[in-house]
Amino acid sequence: MQEPFLFLNDVRLTLVSRAGPVDILRGIDFKANRGEAVGVVGPSGSGKTTLLLVLGGLERATSGKVLVNGFDLSAMSEDRLTEFRRDNVGIIFQSFHLIPTMTALENVAIPLELKGAARAFPIAEERLNGVGLSHRLSHYPGELSGGEQQRVAIARALATGARIILADEPTGNLDQETGQEIIDLLFELRRAEGTTLILVTHDAALARRCGRIVEIRDGLITGDGP
Repeated sequence: MQEPFLFLNDVRLTLVSRAGPVDILRGIDFKANRGEAVGVVGPSGSGKTTLLLVLGGLERATSGKVLVNGFDLSAMSEDRLTEFRRDNVGIIFQSFHLIPTMTALENVAIPLELKGAARAFPIAEERLNGVGLSHRLSHYPGELSGGEQQRVAIARALATGARIILADEPTGNLDQETGQEIIDLLFELRRAEGTTLILVTHDAALARRCGRIVEIRDGLITGDGP
C-alpha cells in the first residue's frame, strides 16, 4: 500500500501571547498522496495558513507527527529543515515576496544558486520562458504587473524541482481575469510535473478545481471530501 506523501497525525500548534497560550492547530489529522491537489478552505483565523507553514517546515508543530515525502519534520534540526525546504518545497504567497532590487531572472535563480546548481541562470531562464515571461527577464518587480510578478513567483517556486507546492491565496492581490490566468497556469504546471499542490483559498470555485477540499475551522479539520 502506498504511503501518503503528506501525513499529519494529531498535529497541534500553540503560541504564547501576553494573554496566555493560543491554540492555533488543535489536533490535525491529514493525508495527501503524491501528485494530489487539495484545496484548503475556512474562515479567516481558522488555521489554514498555519497548516501550510507546518507542512513547509516554516513553523514547527508543538506536538504531533509531520511527515513529508518520507521526511520527519518533527525530528529535524533547523539546518536540516532549511535543506528540506530548499530541495522539496515551493511556496507561492498572495503578496509575491519577490526581492525588489533583483530582476525577474535573478529572483528565480536565487533558490537554484542556494542549491548549488551549476546552471542556475539558464535554468531560471527556462522557467521564466515556461510561464510566458521570456520578454521580462531583465525587468525588476516594480516594472511588472501583479500577474507578471505572480508568474515570476511560480517560476521561482518550481525552479528547483519542488515536490510540493504550497499556495496561500495566490490570486488574492489580482483582478479576476488575471487571477484566472494564474490559476490555469499553476494547474497546468502541476499536471505536467506531477507536483503535489496544497492550495489555501477563500474562493469556493477555485477550491473545487482541486481533487479534494479540506475545511478547517477553529484549528480543526471539519470537512474532507470532493
